[in-house]
Amino acid sequence: MTLAVRAEAEELMDADDLDPAVYAAVVADLAKVNVVTLAPRPTLGFLARTTTKGGHYRLLDVGFGDGDMLRRIARWGARHGRSFDLVGVDLNPRSAAAARPHTPPAIRLVTGDYADLGAERWDFIVSSLVAHHMTQAQLVAFLRFMEAHARVGWLVNDLHRHGFAYRGYPLLARLARWHPIVRHDGTLSIARSYRPSEWPPILAEAGIAGAEIHRRFPFRLCVEGRR
Repeated sequence: MTLAVRAEAEELMDADDLDPAVYAAVVADLAKVNVVTLAPRPTLGFLARTTTKGGHYRLLDVGFGDGDMLRRIARWGARHGRSFDLVGVDLNPRSAAAARPHTPPAIRLVTGDYADLGAERWDFIVSSLVAHHMTQAQLVAFLRFMEAHARVGWLVNDLHRHGFAYRGYPLLARLARWHPIVRHDGTLSIARSYRPSEWPPILAEAGIAGAEIHRRFPFRLCVEGRR
C-alpha cells in the first residue's frame, strides 16, 4: 500500500455485525496500544495549557471507545487540582457496554451522535484516534461543531501518516500479541490518517482560522483550537 494518498478502506472494528465481545476485546487492546504509544500525553498537555488549578470544566470526548481517555483525564484532574464533568459520546452501541464496567459512574457515557449534544454547554471537546475514521466531509462537519461549541478549546489527537510508523507498528503489535483486529486496523489506521500539509485545506474548508497543528512523539498529529 502506498502512503502517498490517504487510504479509504474500512476498518474491521467498524463492521456493523462485529460481535460485542470481540469489540470489547479490541477496544481493551487499543487502550493498551494507547499506553505504549503515549497517546494520552497530547491531550493531557493540551488541558495543562488551557486549564487552571482550582478550575471546573465540562469536557466532551467524541468517540470514547474503551473510555480510557476519559478515565485518564479524570485521574489527571484529581492529581492536578482540576475538576471535570466528563461525558463521552460514541456512535457505536458496543462502546458503552465495553467501557462501563471499568469506568467510574460519574463519567457519563452516551450512545449516539455528537451533534445531538450541541445544546449542552462544553468548555472542551476532544477526540483521540477518531479523525481518521471519518470521511473528509464528516471531519469538516466535526471541526465546525467543535469550533462552534467548545467555549475554551478543542483538540483532535490523531495519527500521523508516516512510513516508519506504518512499517514498525505491525512488528510492535505482533510482539505485544494484541488482538488480530488491532494488528490489522492499527496498520490501516496509520494509512487512513493525515499528514501535516493536508490539514490546512481541511481547516480552511471548515472556515477555521488560527488553529494550530502539532507533531507529537511518537507519530501523533494534533490539531487544536483555543479561544
